[in-house]
Amino acid sequence: MADTTELVTAPGPLAGPGAGRIPRRPARLPKPLQAVLRLAGIVPFAAYIILGLFIPLIAVLIGAFQNSSTGAWTWSNIDLATHGAYLKGFENSLELSLIASILPGILGLLIAYAIFTAKGGGKLLRQMVITASGVFANFGGVPLAFLFIASLASTALVTGWLNDIGLNIYNDGFTLFGLAGVAVVYMYFQIPLMVLIILPALEGLRPSWREAAENLGARSWSYWRHIGGPVLMPSFLSCLMLLFGSALSAYATAEALTGGTIALVPIQIGTVLNGNVVAGQVNVGKALSLGLVLIIGVLMVLYVMLQRRAAKWLQ
Repeated sequence: MADTTELVTAPGPLAGPGAGRIPRRPARLPKPLQAVLRLAGIVPFAAYIILGLFIPLIAVLIGAFQNSSTGAWTWSNIDLATHGAYLKGFENSLELSLIASILPGILGLLIAYAIFTAKGGGKLLRQMVITASGVFANFGGVPLAFLFIASLASTALVTGWLNDIGLNIYNDGFTLFGLAGVAVVYMYFQIPLMVLIILPALEGLRPSWREAAENLGARSWSYWRHIGGPVLMPSFLSCLMLLFGSALSAYATAEALTGGTIALVPIQIGTVLNGNVVAGQVNVGKALSLGLVLIIGVLMVLYVMLQRRAAKWLQ
């Protein structure tokens, strides 16, 4: 049998003016220009942070220790901001923030857990609750104050219905225009906000952990005491801090509801900015703002620490 050999030849060069030429690679940009292009994407965000955060923060920091009339450095603004009615404003703001963070935090956690464990139509229920929470969490200011005045004031609609069934909420000294009333109004947007921010933490609890615990004979209480609770606690505490900061810095709702009759730091700052202050004490508002900045700064440090601890498990 004769051997046959197949010759494989490369195709010849294509005809044309550019035949046989190796395409050139595009010229690289200089390294400094490449670095500039990579950083160009964050320029708008950096400008936003500088204009909206750093420059106002520096202005507050300088103004808090500066005499508004002479420009000389002084401690009087800080002294005024930590005594008398201004000190009472800090006390009321902290008390209100504690009430409007702990109670909504617990209620929001229970609602989020009910959604998380829902079966059957749980997916539809989850979408409905998340959508509603997103709407309610961003509803505040004058419209929210008017809503509660029209429903829970002393002669309002819902109050009349409660009086008809023998329940008078104003008999025990409650008033919608006091500190407790403001806390009730804040719960309207604090509870939905808690639902939104705690749901991802609940979803981070792995089903395999509970299955392993049940296989070892653990009951529901034992699982939450030794596994679910410790894992969820850092996320829960960080959510409470977010709620605390939200209630501490809220202004429009409390101002529209009470007309500024309650001593709260945001309302006091607004009063100073409106010019309702003794001559020479214009920078007291900046001293009050500095106090809020320091409180929020401490909260943010604790929040970052708790989030790092939670991230070790919820990944």
